[in-house]
Amino acid sequence: MAPTLLPGDWLLADPDAFRERGPSIGELVLVPDPRERSRLLVKRVVAVDAEGRLSVAGDHPEASTDSRTFGALEPSTVEARPWFRYWPLRRMGRVR
Repeated sequence: MAPTLLPGDWLLADPDAFRERGPSIGELVLVPDPRERSRLLVKRVVAVDAEGRLSVAGDHPEASTDSRTFGALEPSTVEARPWFRYWPLRRMGRVR
């Protein structure tokens, strides 16, 4: 699968998107990197296990740091849902 986002993309993210419900499989989420909390990652939810933990992956698995590296994440760690790319202008639009 081709990556949805590329280095240098600037995004708008909705911090209230998951206030009423948890992320679903296929949705993009903004989460802190469990190995370096000051670094934010944009990943796609690929599974929700029986305990409610999220497995996330990048759209380009060969070049992605994701749940294969750091394990499943608690839904409470999700900071926002990326929804719009505003830079670069030639790629501006909704992200899914």
